[in-house]
Amino acid sequence: MFKSFLSLAALGAAVLFPASQASAHVTLAVHEAPVASYYKAVLKVPHGCDGSPTIALRVRIPEGVISVKPQHKPGWKIQTTKGDYAQSYVLHGGKIESGVKEIAWTGSVLPDEEYDEFAFVAYLASDLKPGGMLYFPVVQECEKGVARWIDVPDGHAKGSDTHEDTPAPGLKLLPPQ
Repeated sequence: MFKSFLSLAALGAAVLFPASQASAHVTLAVHEAPVASYYKAVLKVPHGCDGSPTIALRVRIPEGVISVKPQHKPGWKIQTTKGDYAQSYVLHGGKIESGVKEIAWTGSVLPDEEYDEFAFVAYLASDLKPGGMLYFPVVQECEKGVARWIDVPDGHAKGSDTHEDTPAPGLKLLPPQ
């Protein structure tokens, strides 16, 4: 009877929490957004690196994501790396040719047993293709070790959520509203 209860409990956990391994990665809180609109990206950090606390988080901004502004995070320092875009974009009638290419949050500690979120707002350029995916590679630096959430699907695994063990957070692009 007790074994049956344990089996039933395990089955219930599998049904209720089928993506538990996927949720162990750094992910985006909102997984889809329309092109030609502003998007608030919230990176969810559920743990450190094999028990070690997180001391820095870096995210690379993909092409077509412009006018990036990181959200202030008390206790953390924000550094941005700027550079030229591969093409120019139009936003509010003006031409934009460069901007933030990477954001780094440093200078604080997120214990392994705690959860936190790191956010920024950006504009998803109208040049981006609805139906496509954007990936935001993240490097999570810890007191002992580094977790690189940088893997993106290759041409053969397009659309797959299980393309690698260390997937970059992905955003599905929707048609403009």
